[in-house]
Amino acid sequence: MAVSASQHHSLCKLIVSPFSLPNRNPHLIKNPNPSPNPVRGRFRRFACSSIAASTPAAPSEEKNSPSLGDSTRSDFPILNQVINGKRLVYLDNAATSQKPTAVIKVLKEYYESYNSNVHRGIHFLSAKATDEYEQARRKVAAFVNALEPREIVFTRNATEAINLVAYSWGLSNLKSGDEVLLTIAEHHSAIVPWQLVAQQTGASLKYIGLTKEQVPDVDQLKKLLSKKTKLVVTHHVSNTLASVLPIDQIVHWSHDVGAKVLVDACQSVPHMSVDVQKLNADFLVASSHKMCGPTGVGFLYGKSELLSAMPPFLGGGEMIADVFEDYSTYAEPPSRFEAGTPAIGEVIGLGAAIDYLSNIGMQRIHQYELELANYLYDSLLTIPNIHVYGPAPSETTHRAALCSFNVEKLHATDIATILDEMHGVAIRSGHHCAQPLHRFLGVNSSARASLHFYNSKKDVEFFIEALRDTIDFLTKFHRKVGLDLLSGTRKNFRPFFFFCTIKFLVFHFVYFS
Repeated sequence: MAVSASQHHSLCKLIVSPFSLPNRNPHLIKNPNPSPNPVRGRFRRFACSSIAASTPAAPSEEKNSPSLGDSTRSDFPILNQVINGKRLVYLDNAATSQKPTAVIKVLKEYYESYNSNVHRGIHFLSAKATDEYEQARRKVAAFVNALEPREIVFTRNATEAINLVAYSWGLSNLKSGDEVLLTIAEHHSAIVPWQLVAQQTGASLKYIGLTKEQVPDVDQLKKLLSKKTKLVVTHHVSNTLASVLPIDQIVHWSHDVGAKVLVDACQSVPHMSVDVQKLNADFLVASSHKMCGPTGVGFLYGKSELLSAMPPFLGGGEMIADVFEDYSTYAEPPSRFEAGTPAIGEVIGLGAAIDYLSNIGMQRIHQYELELANYLYDSLLTIPNIHVYGPAPSETTHRAALCSFNVEKLHATDIATILDEMHGVAIRSGHHCAQPLHRFLGVNSSARASLHFYNSKKDVEFFIEALRDTIDFLTKFHRKVGLDLLSGTRKNFRPFFFFCTIKFLVFHFVYFS
């Protein structure tokens, strides 16, 4: 029997709108006393960002670089520390990436030198903050090749970006009888908002399963598409399976039946070149913190004509044109969707992260990580009794640089605990905010090692040796106490108590041996 999901799983916070939108589109209300959009002021223009990011020199040509991890590791101060007496090996990049000195420097400079609100003041600090903020928007637009910067909306994270589409577009466009297609491998943030919208509109959700290779079945998706399909929600790269989906094909099929497509690109934008015009997706979301930028910032890309037709997501300052006692008119996108004071310094920090990544070269990062991905996958398969989820890499099938796995008769959380406390290796354990996928796979949880360009083959090799040692340690302990870890019933023990016992023993081993 499988371990109860409540015993070892991390909680995933999902952001939902605090209110229901009216049935009508409020921004279409005719204003009897029209006035032009709010004047932002004639801000001083800074031709380019005044902050010089200390990024590594651009290579003369983009090619495989097996030394990329070693050459960039020193740019990340957090990686220089020792964890439990061991050199930190950070392999939890699918959860969040680390931040280079260039990004930290920009954040520090903003708060020390020109901290001010944006789009409101006419003084020097506000003008500079506004210019840097909007410069970051232009950088994001260029990074994903949006047609124009107004197609980029800043949000708190990708979760909020998906909720924005769900509540603003979904409540206005979905009705009873309509269908939303999703893959079973979606992150909770791409599932729950549409469940909530479906409850209010009467629309239904349909899920696409996996192939025998453990890849979302795009052929099944194509068969399920119909005139009832109004939206397809799909990831670009799975945060658990490491599979990469053919978004351009999915978009083409979906548009043939009149459906829109929302792409969760959180695991692709930080690791490869993403071109929204080539993909032709209607909406695309990503998070700053996964692409070497600060937390608290994400972005939504939306086609201009779609954003212009959508009502606001939140009400407040900045998103209005005029406010009267009984109604309001609203600003044009993206301001319409950026109510209140934004995370200014963090947005500027995201711009610095894009500078850093662009300086290295996304193609160079992608090619290097493909090599690391194959090395990690092949190395894990040398370990007995291990199950690695997702497709096997081949000339036609590429994996992202992450592997989710389980070892027979060992719990993923116990593995992650020992790796951290005895070896200084940071990985993820749990359901990775993908419970439906784990149920489909027949497991409650998995361990996940995920890489970024600042990792190296040495990190992978150290992790594999540490994992072997961890498995040996847990297996010997298992035999000694006579527990069946998967059922957790022998001698009235539960895996939770086993976990606590392990923590106690490791504490004494590390600190008193």
